[in-house]
Amino acid sequence: MGKVCLVTGGTTGIGRATAILAARAGYAVALTGRSAASEQAQSAVREIEAAGGRAVALSMTLSDRASIEQAFLDAERTLGPIDAVVNAAGTISKSEVAELDFDVTLELMASNVVGLMYCCREAVRRMAVSRGGKGGAIVNVSSMAATNGGRAASCAYAASKGAVDTFTAGFAREIAEDGVRVNAVRPGIIETAMTAYLKDPERRKELSATVPMGRVGQPEEVAELILWLLSDQASFVTGAHVNVSGGGYKIGSGK
Repeated sequence: MGKVCLVTGGTTGIGRATAILAARAGYAVALTGRSAASEQAQSAVREIEAAGGRAVALSMTLSDRASIEQAFLDAERTLGPIDAVVNAAGTISKSEVAELDFDVTLELMASNVVGLMYCCREAVRRMAVSRGGKGGAIVNVSSMAATNGGRAASCAYAASKGAVDTFTAGFAREIAEDGVRVNAVRPGIIETAMTAYLKDPERRKELSATVPMGRVGQPEEVAELILWLLSDQASFVTGAHVNVSGGGYKIGSGK
């Protein structure tokens, strides 16, 4: 039986690109989204299966503990023991601090931080050698926003990704002797549903000009890095935070 990879947020954007690339690399893939029955989820499964891979779509709500636990159980029952987890799911909210909504901010942190941590909990309980597992690898999707506080009206989102970076560093040390590697990737501006504003040619041009490489990135470019971090080629890499951002932001370009 081949390896199994669970990808949260595997129905769109970076998560979907990662799920498809993981399947091409030989993983059976469990991809999660808010609804396993959605067209986005089912089309991702169809694309993987059409290429000869194995995939299952599972419902998961990151702010719901029982939902996370059930998704991990269903992934194991359907595909077998989990070898790799990619935490690509998350949400974004834009607001200046003076206008922050308490409930929206709480949901942001529940999804981007607590939910991700709980997915890591479920993963390590299955992977850790000391718990009878065979080891594995975890990649958490952070953001370049964690390094600079984010663009305009995004500091709450940036704070959530800063928490992901800090958690990844500590978690990696905690389980390094237990056969599990944990790393983070920090995308810059990537063309996904979350950045639908890039469809506006003027906005795209404006933001591309803030990137040293002069363009926005594609989900597949992030997925390639994630798959490398999951692979045996990265066997001595843990606790790393790897930027995939076209060079970050040009100094003096603003936000």
